[in-house]
Amino acid sequence: MTDRFSPARGAIGAPDDPLDGGDLAPVFGKVRLRTLIFLRWLAVAGQTATVLGVYFGLGFALPLAACFALIAASAALNALLPVFVSTQRLARDGEAFAQLAFDLIQLMALLALTGGLSNPFAVMIVGPVVISVAALPPRWWLALGALALAGATALGVWHLPMPWIPGEAFALPPLYMAATGLALVIAIAFTAIYAWRVAGEARRMGAALAATQGVLAREQRLSALGALAAAAAHELGTPLATIQLTAKEMLRAATDPDLKEDAELLVSQARRCREILQRLSQMRDAGDRMHDRVGLSEAMEEAAAPLQGVGAPISVRLSAPVDEARAPVLRRRVELIYALGNFIENAVDFAETRVIVTGAWTARHVTFTVEDDGPGFPPDILAKLGEPYVTTRRAEPGHGGLGLGVFIAMTLTQRVHGKVTLSNAPGGGARVEITVPRSGLESED
Repeated sequence: MTDRFSPARGAIGAPDDPLDGGDLAPVFGKVRLRTLIFLRWLAVAGQTATVLGVYFGLGFALPLAACFALIAASAALNALLPVFVSTQRLARDGEAFAQLAFDLIQLMALLALTGGLSNPFAVMIVGPVVISVAALPPRWWLALGALALAGATALGVWHLPMPWIPGEAFALPPLYMAATGLALVIAIAFTAIYAWRVAGEARRMGAALAATQGVLAREQRLSALGALAAAAAHELGTPLATIQLTAKEMLRAATDPDLKEDAELLVSQARRCREILQRLSQMRDAGDRMHDRVGLSEAMEEAAAPLQGVGAPISVRLSAPVDEARAPVLRRRVELIYALGNFIENAVDFAETRVIVTGAWTARHVTFTVEDDGPGFPPDILAKLGEPYVTTRRAEPGHGGLGLGVFIAMTLTQRVHGKVTLSNAPGGGARVEITVPRSGLESED
């Protein structure tokens, strides 16, 4: 049994499939050292411009030497890192955490010298946390988030006065400062959770798309076996001709009856092989043209063929429109046949007594419908189907997959500009409808 919409047809989704990067995550991170260094140079440039602008442009008094000492520390770290480590490789999780923690502490120290939470640039504390969420495992970014919250709390208690117009004092009400600190805490928590969800979805989508490309590449290789056979026939012609010529020379020179009989057999078999290869070479163009064209009924039969006799019986039928009795002839698209076969496979897994595959067409579209009389889609899962790693199969020993099947099938359908509609049939059971435009799909021959 396979998981409903498990990608069993493409052999993707084995338990030890490294799609989630689990085996690589402890060793390699997801961000390059060069990226961290580049971001730090941007911070150095921004901090330098801001300090100079406030001190010389606005004329506000601030501890210039201490501020530039902190900025110089970041610049020194950037200058030393390329000397000791390769900046082209991915940073390990611990390395990335240490650098982001350094950036966060440096920023909070700079804020402490320039007004603490009353400084409008205090919102920049969120930056390192968001980067860590996108690039590090939860245990690392949670630690950095805790450091940011602790630092924000400390800034609310201890900081130098906010640089301001000479002769005027700048003081915000305590209640406003408390609200600012609370807003910063909420901002850190909200952006961290948001970035975590987005980064997780991006990683899952990337892994699922990689699995889709693997399935498509496999199906295209299988589809190209005919052309490869013809090419092999052409390449084998020359060495086989040499074998035949040598066998004929052996036959003419043979005097021993047994040796002559063996030479005659070798010549006849070589001639037979050359005839077979010649037929393959002559049939190459015609065979490719025939293979590239498939009728609507034949396409459904091809998709259902590997599943006949392994579960509920599969019925294939056509639903012809009133004004057009002849079914269209389509160009063979591996994506469409694989997607249809995947839906049929899962219908067979869950059907009680029957699976019905129906092909219909209009002047503009071709529609494939797969229906079964099984339990149908659970209502709480139906709206999510189509997302990677969403499955309707409970986690049981020996069952289930990664929930990539429907994602792969829908992605491949989109490659031929089609769409998939999933629903439960009124009489019970699941219903899958694939609608594809005829333009670009119908054969011109």
